[in-house]
Amino acid sequence: MDPRESEFVDRMGLIMERLGGTRTMGRLYAWLLICDPPDQSLTDLAVELGVSKTAMSTVARQLELTGMIERAPTAKREHRYRVVSGGWTHVMQVQLAAVRQTLDVLDFGLSVIDGDRSEQRGRLEETRKFFAFTVQDADEMLQRWEKYRDKSD
Repeated sequence: MDPRESEFVDRMGLIMERLGGTRTMGRLYAWLLICDPPDQSLTDLAVELGVSKTAMSTVARQLELTGMIERAPTAKREHRYRVVSGGWTHVMQVQLAAVRQTLDVLDFGLSVIDGDRSEQRGRLEETRKFFAFTVQDADEMLQRWEKYRDKSD
């Protein structure tokens, strides 16, 4: 990997860390975005990114579970990985599922707090409105994204 590619990989590592993942997740994902061939073995990934094969296997499984990467078919017994189209959309949908659960919990909270506790209900209602808005807006954003992606292909 040349120095500019290395800088890109490292910067993506920092971004993934800020998003709640690990730096190695970001570095692996970034490398799979730009590497040639587009699918890489665990051994190749470990050597290229300077981490152990065991660590690389763990991170690859985590990214595979999130829908960001997938195993590529191969005639050999080795595991090869590549980036999945729509991986970020999948991640967003998983996060939205958690936000939807938050709405259920807030609805329960509203059922627990009597109407005579207006200050507490007000805080719960405002919080619920925020999460309801977020779900609606994110759903609309994902629909716009799909139209945008399909139009620009």
